[in-house]
Amino acid sequence: MEKVLVLIVGAGPAGLAVAACLSKLSIPYCIVEREDCSASLWRKHTYDRLKLHLAKEFCELPHMSYPCDSPTYIPRDQFVRYVDAYVDHFNIFPKYSTSVESCKYDEVSNCWEVIAHDQVKDLVIEYTARFLVVATGENSEGVIPEIPGLPDFPGQVIHSSSYKSWNDYAGKGVLVVGSGNSGMEIAYDLASHGVDTSIVIRSPVHVMTKGLINLGMKLVNWRFPMKFADFIIVSLANIQLGDLSKYGIVRPNMGPLLLKAKTGRSAVIDVGTTELIKKGVIKVLGPISCIARENYVEFEDGQERNFDSLVFATGYKSTANMWLKDGVSLLNENGMPKRAFPNHWKGENGLYCVGLAMRGLAGISHDAKKVAADIKSMVDSMGPF
Repeated sequence: MEKVLVLIVGAGPAGLAVAACLSKLSIPYCIVEREDCSASLWRKHTYDRLKLHLAKEFCELPHMSYPCDSPTYIPRDQFVRYVDAYVDHFNIFPKYSTSVESCKYDEVSNCWEVIAHDQVKDLVIEYTARFLVVATGENSEGVIPEIPGLPDFPGQVIHSSSYKSWNDYAGKGVLVVGSGNSGMEIAYDLASHGVDTSIVIRSPVHVMTKGLINLGMKLVNWRFPMKFADFIIVSLANIQLGDLSKYGIVRPNMGPLLLKAKTGRSAVIDVGTTELIKKGVIKVLGPISCIARENYVEFEDGQERNFDSLVFATGYKSTANMWLKDGVSLLNENGMPKRAFPNHWKGENGLYCVGLAMRGLAGISHDAKKVAADIKSMVDSMGPF
């Protein structure tokens, strides 16, 4: 049994950011992580060619900048090195391979009672914490939709979190399901190396360039209205990329920056995918109806196509509700904040969340600073723990 002032659940960028902010305020904490490393999503479940889609100044964790010689758009491996340096700099020592199994609030002790499992020692640990920070992320578990016949598909079926590179698919026909950043970039990686590639695009999506999104964010930072910034970058995108609607890519009515602010949905950053779609190298298909027979996929328009592999770039979900029993003041039934940004991070009884606002690393930095400052004010006003 361990008694701690603050328990942070998750040692991804969100949990590490909270730990750093608490350290700056001299507030003791304990951080637990179910995986055997920090930032496990970045280390184990991202494709090799991944880079941050936003400029580095929008992607820093609190109180530590990237090295001066870093490129504008940080590659995956360099981001992992940044995380390791961050851990060392702030002397963060997560308890790895420790999964939280249940957590409830005790009205008598006014503390969170947490049951965790040390997977290495096969021990049960009981934590008593005055403050609890949910930092397990909005990308805790990959989602593959239920499609009639999918369990009987004889080929390979994976979530995008298991995709590494085109090398595993040489000579195969691959269908990428999902047209967000992961889906579009995976399709490009496959097709640009000669893999027979198709992609399912079901919903309207903004396709932009990194430079245009960077411009839009700078305009907003310079106090231009978001709608004005959206108008500028969409107009420029239409000039640069042309009319993509005839290729099956339709823009939403709401601009990309406003859409991100209101719904958390990001624009797709074009890495060359649209050019391959225009040339017919990547085939665009509509929604899937079912797996018809053997390796054949049937689409809602009646087409049937044969594929060897299916890669589902269909997003993630939060798993916080699987272990957090008394989180209704903070999270909804999907394990996401009930309140909209920027008032989403605080619940009742010393419960907080970081990194669930669907605002990337910039959102994590915002949340971590807010949570640490609030805990500091609470600690200063309360008696000994």
